[in-house]
Amino acid sequence: MREEAPSLGNPILVLRDKTERPEAVEAGTATLVGTDARKIVTAANDLLDDSDEYARRQKIHNPDGDGHASERIAAHIGSAYRQRAARVSTVLDSC
Repeated sequence: MREEAPSLGNPILVLRDKTERPEAVEAGTATLVGTDARKIVTAANDLLDDSDEYARRQKIHNPDGDGHASERIAAHIGSAYRQRAARVSTVLDSC
């Protein structure tokens, strides 16, 4: 979810003390909050109460991609399939 949410325009609060994915924190799409309940509530309230900051973070480029990889993969597979089908058709037509 941490990887996908920024592509949908949702800032992330990481409820851990460390993250194995620092790219999002460095990019600004995620904030490393920790596990202390007060810090979590404060960070959530700060983000939800500051509409300008929320909007700013919604626009940050997701370092994990744009959320359209599956569409590009499907298009590539479809193109490869059509090319192969065309070659097979050409061979069969010449027989």
